[in-house]
Amino acid sequence: MARIHDLRLIGRIAQLYFIEKETQSAISRRLNISQATISRLLKRAQEEDIVRITINAPRGTFLDLESALRDRYGLADVIVAEAGEPSEDSVLTAIGAATAHFLETSLQEGEVIGLSSWSASLLRVVDSLHPPKASASRVIQLLGGTGNPSVEKHATHLTLRMAQITGARPQLLAAPGLTRSPEARAVLMEDAFVRETLTQFADVTLALVGIGALEPSQMLSDSGNRLTPQELRELGEAGAIGDMGLRFFDRTGRQVRSSCDDRIIGIDLPQMAAIPRSVGVAGGLRKVEAIRAAMLGGFITHLVTDNHTAQALVSS
Repeated sequence: MARIHDLRLIGRIAQLYFIEKETQSAISRRLNISQATISRLLKRAQEEDIVRITINAPRGTFLDLESALRDRYGLADVIVAEAGEPSEDSVLTAIGAATAHFLETSLQEGEVIGLSSWSASLLRVVDSLHPPKASASRVIQLLGGTGNPSVEKHATHLTLRMAQITGARPQLLAAPGLTRSPEARAVLMEDAFVRETLTQFADVTLALVGIGALEPSQMLSDSGNRLTPQELRELGEAGAIGDMGLRFFDRTGRQVRSSCDDRIIGIDLPQMAAIPRSVGVAGGLRKVEAIRAAMLGGFITHLVTDNHTAQALVSS
């Protein structure tokens, strides 16, 4: 009979808390039971199936998909945005707005933001971003942002605009993301301004990074920071399926090293993995394998993607 009395008490506490909306401290005073016991018995209410908590996901949200991705890939958080159709523009608009909201609501005072260059996804983020309540201290460019003058403005705009909106100081990486030769990279690495930016990578607390498939995006291709067809073929033969900031990895998330690394001026994947919050902002069905590999490699702690891509990620 003792058990039935325990269950009655648990039921009464659950009724007070969930139905009558009393606080745990108020229930403690009412029943003359310690607040720690109240908390423990509320937990038991779920274990005993006295209380069942259901969430009716609002239309346009995908809580189950987010939960499935968090659990499967061990991410701190996943945001799945609704794209009406899997077209590139629809996906970019959806994930851009979702990432902007994430930044507006989660930015901490004094944070150091890192941004990868040449990302259409991140351009949509700054287009959607409103000033957050907290202010960042710096916005650091994580990949060299110089290249074809006709599109170079996009990389510079990305960093400067993010800094302006978040009240931060911009730190540009005034060098190509991909130099013509290792020797050219060595010369640029001697530049005091380039070295200063590179040393600040260790300060980044929140990174927003695009994830690319092996075949580069149009923006990267136009920037002048793209690999040659032969180099891409060699990377593919070595198992590479995607990149973050021109650092390539295979489908298991293992970094694929090549001679191209000797020409890159930007953050490396181990540095990316060490950032407390590293947010992959990517969507589109052509990027599914690359996004999965980035998660498996532990290069990102958070993912913002669209519902079509998320469904593909959990279905295979």
